[in-house]
Amino acid sequence: MEGVDYLGHERNKAQFDVNAMKIVWAGSRHAFEVSDRIAKLVADDPVFSKDNRVTLGRKELIKNTLRKAAHAWKKLGELRLTEEEAIMMRYFVDEPAYTDLHWGMFIPSIKGQGTEEQQKKWLPLAYKMQIIGCYAQTELGHGSNVQGLETTATFDPQTDEFVIHSPTLTSSKWWPGGLGKVSTHAVVYARLITMGQDYGVHGFLVQLRSLEDHTPLPGITVGDIGMKFGNGAYNTMDNGVLVFDHVRIPRDQMLMKVSQVTKKGEYIQSDVPRQLVYGTMVYVRQTIVSGASSFLSRAVCIATRYSAVRRQFGSKDGGEETQVIDYKTQQSRLFPLIASAYAFRFVGEWLKWLYTDVTQRLQASDFSTLPEAHACTAGLKSLTTTATADGIEECRKLCGGHGYLCSSGLPELLAVYVPNCTYEGDNIVLLLQVARFLMKTVSQLNSGKKPVGTTTAYLGRIEQQLTFRSDVQKAEDWLKPGAILRVFEARSARMAVACATNLKKFSNQEEGFSELSIDLIEASIAHCQVIIVSKFIEKLEGEIPGYGVKQQLEVLCFIYALSLLHKHQGDFLATKSINPDQAHLANEMLRSLYTKVRPNAVSLVDSFNHTDHLLDSVLGRYDGNVYPKLYEKAWQDPFNDSVIPDGYHDYIRPLLKQQLHIARL
Repeated sequence: MEGVDYLGHERNKAQFDVNAMKIVWAGSRHAFEVSDRIAKLVADDPVFSKDNRVTLGRKELIKNTLRKAAHAWKKLGELRLTEEEAIMMRYFVDEPAYTDLHWGMFIPSIKGQGTEEQQKKWLPLAYKMQIIGCYAQTELGHGSNVQGLETTATFDPQTDEFVIHSPTLTSSKWWPGGLGKVSTHAVVYARLITMGQDYGVHGFLVQLRSLEDHTPLPGITVGDIGMKFGNGAYNTMDNGVLVFDHVRIPRDQMLMKVSQVTKKGEYIQSDVPRQLVYGTMVYVRQTIVSGASSFLSRAVCIATRYSAVRRQFGSKDGGEETQVIDYKTQQSRLFPLIASAYAFRFVGEWLKWLYTDVTQRLQASDFSTLPEAHACTAGLKSLTTTATADGIEECRKLCGGHGYLCSSGLPELLAVYVPNCTYEGDNIVLLLQVARFLMKTVSQLNSGKKPVGTTTAYLGRIEQQLTFRSDVQKAEDWLKPGAILRVFEARSARMAVACATNLKKFSNQEEGFSELSIDLIEASIAHCQVIIVSKFIEKLEGEIPGYGVKQQLEVLCFIYALSLLHKHQGDFLATKSINPDQAHLANEMLRSLYTKVRPNAVSLVDSFNHTDHLLDSVLGRYDGNVYPKLYEKAWQDPFNDSVIPDGYHDYIRPLLKQQLHIARL
């Protein structure tokens, strides 16, 4: 039946104001109104329909994506959308495309690394999309190790040009999105060689294709790297391969904000601090952290709604079976993921603030908080994307067999999200960078140097941290934010100090770092968890309007922290931050918190305000009308267009009639 809300009975149980929670989730009333309006605008436009995406062949899929991108561009112009609205629109169209790299990497690179003159020349063209750009850094042989890139840019003073060249197979650019078939230009990262000296990796603006007929320019070999994981998903993106054969570009197409090459071929550093370049990286990583909460919330929304619809076992005398969401095993897997989505949301908001703060400081030549910002964005990017990728897969399992169907929306969501764990910094490599920052911070404590920044302030109280013992005596004591935070801080501080102590045993620090890398990663994770828990607690210390909203967020905050405490119980016990009795009390508290979330679960995911179009999931439909729609969807698959499959006459009928002619060996 259309128009019936099959989840109405769940929504009636809510103990809080859902509309007020929607505003908390969005960040502000303004952000909510903009996202709500743009989400509906996209959902109501038939051109943005997601039907059949998972059944299309690659060529049709890409063409379909190009059509949507062109339509979105037209809409932006017609509706005169602001930059904020345009970014929202790209998110709600929900299809990876060349535009992501053009706006998200190409333009920021020119802004961040180009001189004023270069910006005046290239940005107007890029803003009008009269050129389309991508970001060509990663190579076949090197990704995370940017210093190891092999593409060369050799200066020729005779012609005042750089010669861009791929000297080896492994120096082929490999993976840049938008490169395969669409981009006309690229910011190419290559080793700058002038007057016989190698000055390391720099950025260059290189035209790849003719603006008349889109053919690759002389010396350029370019194509797509092929199908990737999943149906639809990231296959809408033309990730590319690019090989240069002595391609010449004018000298002024080197991005010259930070360093230049003169006509004579001299390499000079400008007075612009190199640290400004890190601003772009910090920005991109903080957007990825915000994205993690959005993607996790989508999976969690689908799994929660379906868990309330699905019934299995437990019926007596022919009555209704039990809703799957009522099983503790389901709750213990699902509710910490709802809590994580909110936790990542709030730490993402804080990172946005940190980025703005650091940018303002950089412009005033204050670089003191840059190492902290770098470590925070690196660590949180790693932690939230790993947890989100794992969380989406867990949500798929929480939906049982039906979660495996493409119509559940979860396989495609997982396939489209997973690359976040690798790009913009491999997650393990990023945690090792955080570890270096932590070790440096700890080593400076001996000389009386206090940590700079709020996220490491707890390490400044190192004596307290090393002697701390939790004073929790009954389960309710775990509902004190201070009690939880102190335990997380003590565990992290002790793990960091243990690593620093062990590092000292090595005469060669690099060898020690390599040998202890597993412990160092665990210490980095512990430190990042302190940040997320503390930012969730800080959020709750502020004013949060709306009936019951704060209470719900408090429950989620405790679920997030206590489920982590349970998961990493070994760490907490080994560092003696808590004792076994306290661990037992934490589990007891966690169980009772699941009971508190239960009546509010569906309303908590409604608060994400996701449209059915965005979720694109039969299982996660707002109205809960799952089974008729699953049945309907199955018949819409193109494979069901004919009753008798292709190949019947060649392979099935002869088999049934025993007329298969098998050649004798």
